[in-house]
Amino acid sequence: MTRLLRPDSTGENRMETHVLETDGAAITYDVSGEGRPLMMIGQPMDASGFTALRAQFPDRKVITYDPRGIGRSTRSDGRTDNTPQTQAADVHAVIQAVGGPVDLFASSGGAVTALELVAAYPGDVLTLVAHEPPLIDVLPDAAAARKARDAFMDAYQAKGQGAGMAAFLHMSSHQGEYTDEYFAQPLPDPAQFGMPSEDDGKRDDPLLGTASLAITDYQLRVQDLIAAPARIVLAVGEETGDAFTARTARHTATLLGQEAVVFPSHHGGFMGGEFGYAGKPEEFAVKLREVLG
Repeated sequence: MTRLLRPDSTGENRMETHVLETDGAAITYDVSGEGRPLMMIGQPMDASGFTALRAQFPDRKVITYDPRGIGRSTRSDGRTDNTPQTQAADVHAVIQAVGGPVDLFASSGGAVTALELVAAYPGDVLTLVAHEPPLIDVLPDAAAARKARDAFMDAYQAKGQGAGMAAFLHMSSHQGEYTDEYFAQPLPDPAQFGMPSEDDGKRDDPLLGTASLAITDYQLRVQDLIAAPARIVLAVGEETGDAFTARTARHTATLLGQEAVVFPSHHGGFMGGEFGYAGKPEEFAVKLREVLG
């Protein structure tokens, strides 16, 4: 099924929205423009998070998608977990549908999906830019990082969205390794971040719940990635400092025999105002073009 949308903000490229039936899901993806294919993926973020970055590439055929069970993509497999293997199979199916291989920009959990994609389907990708993949087991303090991860999930299950998100921000913004001093600190009050403390009773958040455990616990297929024909670039935001996803990006790069490339802004530095905390999408796109070549 295809739906034609209005022209983008440049008035030039039209965007087509497609729905692709895969194993246990109906994957919605968007295609705009002409030229060398560039796919952009996230997790648990859907295609809307790439609106600002997409606009910076009017000369490329840009593909975005909503992961199964998120945004416009539905799932019928009876599962709620977001495993990189299943996500990679969906992305592979989209690439097959649009015609690959593609250049691939992948952020956060989407970068984990992309690393599995390159390992499992090595012919799909020309250059992968994997931006801050949250891989716990690449860290020297992996056990402590997992404890910190579990703490925000426990807060979410016990007290709901506000408490869980406050604990997540505490964990994800911490600079450096997770030490005894870190764990001695009380978890922050949601009010510190301008969030409500009331529990709405929901426990279906894909970031704070158990759905994304398979992403942060993913075991990197180092030898398969080294052997793959794709060029792999690990990226880290200059403003992320020494926080969790900056450290995971750098350690992943080291395992692959390289150094992470510094990109403008923070973990969501490619975004405009889509989710509140805007990055620097124009500057980010300039760096992405440079890296993609």
